[in-house]
Amino acid sequence: MSRQASYQNFSSPDGVFAAMPNGKSHQHRDPLWFLLGASVLTIVLSALPLAGLIVYPIRLFVTFIHEGGHALAAMLTLGQVESIYIYPNASGETYTRGGLQLFIASAGYLASTVFGAALLILGRHGKNAKPVLALNAGLILALTAFFAGNLFSWGTGIILTLGLISLAIWSTPRIAHFLLSFLAVQCCLNAFLDLRTLFLISATTNVHSDAAAMAQMTLIPATAWAVLWMVVSLIALVFALRGYTRHLRP
Repeated sequence: MSRQASYQNFSSPDGVFAAMPNGKSHQHRDPLWFLLGASVLTIVLSALPLAGLIVYPIRLFVTFIHEGGHALAAMLTLGQVESIYIYPNASGETYTRGGLQLFIASAGYLASTVFGAALLILGRHGKNAKPVLALNAGLILALTAFFAGNLFSWGTGIILTLGLISLAIWSTPRIAHFLLSFLAVQCCLNAFLDLRTLFLISATTNVHSDAAAMAQMTLIPATAWAVLWMVVSLIALVFALRGYTRHLRP
């Protein structure tokens, strides 16, 4: 059967993201310093020539989450998911049929944002780190097994699954906690930078994108959708950081 709709995201280069919640309680020192350390590491990596290679697996992970958001939205609105394609440049496409198209088209970038914020909240508790890494492995494995549409998607999904489950099993609780904090910071960073890239693409080209799909359905310019999703992304991040710092107060 023919493919009815496809939703595409565009990956962004690495940038700088610093989140520095305050806290004085000795009991909550680890989450505070882990998040601060993850933010500083992100800043350092952004200045390194080969930083893109270091965080490349995380960019692919975020692409899986983005495309998984489209897939989930299609299923929740009684549509069908045909396939998910992940590409070497860390972009992706999801092909769906039926469902509520407005919801499906918006779900990719919003899913990335909400997912990153959720990881921040879950990262408050060190005891959550290993289970959350294992759950992420299960999520990537499910998306791969049910929807992967090309060889690169299969290979990437399997490697990410094995990597995440290995970290959940073999890393110490403190290392797992730091890695979860770093993953949360990177997810939030990539979600925001992908939206910045989407805005630039929408403003300067007619390339197919989620924002362009929304523009076709609503007659509202693609740039307006990109800005709206950026605002929602920032609001979600602010609430996540507020929840994080509230937990760290003595």
